[in-house]
Amino acid sequence: MTRAAGGVVAWLRTRGGALAIFALLFIGWELAVRLTGIKEYLLPAPSKIWIEFWKRHDVVAVSAWVTTQEILAGFALAVVVSVPLALAVAYSRFMEEAVYPVIVFLQIIPKIAIAPLFIIWFGFGFTPKLLLVFLLSFFPIVVSSIAGFKSADPDVMDFARTTGASGWTMFRKIRLPQALPHIFTGLKVGAALAATAAVVAEFVASDRGLGYLLLQYNGQLDTPMVFATIVILSLIGLVVYYAVEIVERLAIPWHVSQQASAKDATL
Repeated sequence: MTRAAGGVVAWLRTRGGALAIFALLFIGWELAVRLTGIKEYLLPAPSKIWIEFWKRHDVVAVSAWVTTQEILAGFALAVVVSVPLALAVAYSRFMEEAVYPVIVFLQIIPKIAIAPLFIIWFGFGFTPKLLLVFLLSFFPIVVSSIAGFKSADPDVMDFARTTGASGWTMFRKIRLPQALPHIFTGLKVGAALAATAAVVAEFVASDRGLGYLLLQYNGQLDTPMVFATIVILSLIGLVVYYAVEIVERLAIPWHVSQQASAKDATL
């Protein structure tokens, strides 16, 4: 068996239960709709959703790419801003006392409430969507990163100082490796929120994207396409989430959570 085939088998072993549950869910859904005669505009069968999606998959694909760009750009901006900011808060008493309360206050503000302001300030283009995705993804990343940078074992740090290690060496060898598990936890939460943020932004004002399609199909009572659009949006969010998880496995293979996952995959 090749390495690629072995990887697929290992993945199926770890995810087989979830795949089986999804399969049973869709089969039960299909049977329930056919046996009870539920109206299509209320709850279409999965087979009907697939047929309608395939008829208009080109339109959905274009909108999906627009939404994916918003998700990736906003999430990337959140990573670029939040991790260095978390590092500054963790290292500076002033930043912790002055900046961190402001971050918390901004997080408390409902994002859907300020979305119309972004439209007024930046128009109906790409920028307001980018900012809303950034705002929803930013807070969990920065909070987890701060906790990570503060989690360095003081005994290990004291021992490193006695060996004459420089501040950069201690950061690179101790602080950053110990912070990475926390950082990736925040990244995964932020990735999960990014898709929601993009759709909310498109709900407020947009003429493109999956959020716009959802509003359009909902207004037409085209329930099969509403479900199809929701499924595509969920798959995009799932891909982003698992992309972060793959990077996590590559970055911290030594961490106990990754070792446990690898052990389970080989059983």
